[in-house]
Amino acid sequence: MSAKELLKQYLDQCPLIAIVRGLTPADAEAVGDAVQEGGIRIIEVPLNSPEPLRSIELLARRFGDSMLVGAGTVLDRAQVAQVRDAGGRIIVSPDTNPDVISASAEAGLVSTPGYFTPSEAFAAIRAGATGLKLFPAEGASPGVLKAQLAVIPRGVPVMAVGGISPDNMRPWLDAGASGFGLGSGLYKPGQSAAETLEKARAYVAGVRN
Repeated sequence: MSAKELLKQYLDQCPLIAIVRGLTPADAEAVGDAVQEGGIRIIEVPLNSPEPLRSIELLARRFGDSMLVGAGTVLDRAQVAQVRDAGGRIIVSPDTNPDVISASAEAGLVSTPGYFTPSEAFAAIRAGATGLKLFPAEGASPGVLKAQLAVIPRGVPVMAVGGISPDNMRPWLDAGASGFGLGSGLYKPGQSAAETLEKARAYVAGVRN
């Protein structure tokens, strides 16, 4: 299965990505269970979390093909290889570094780099990006996204990330967003699995309204 097909498969199940920044290996499986039970099927552990590769390894082993597990805040080619070796299958980067994008594509991994302008979006696509994340979305608007999607090639999913809440997703979806990345609104370090589950369910309900 290609990276494009893989991303589509999981976004079709639920167009949300759980960003669990600050997750520790001790909490990884419980939080992953809560995210999955809440209905979300993609989870990324930012690499500026404590022992992120260990958490990715635990999550990938626990969920297998039932969730798309990977890393966020990936900054260089070496980190792409480390995530792949830990079992991660999605690479989320905060910028459009062509080295990170091409390394992900070469490894057969899903690459969803962060962009803000059309120039950045096209640079990422040329480097081999599977999808894009408009970041920070709170610095843009659904109208900006709609205008960008008039020129971004069809078939390239664009997720809005930053400032997303369960009650503000509809305008973005109407503008053409393919999904959303959920950060501190979904998970904060030390948060209980029960609270994570409650928040995940609220986001899933919001994206379906």
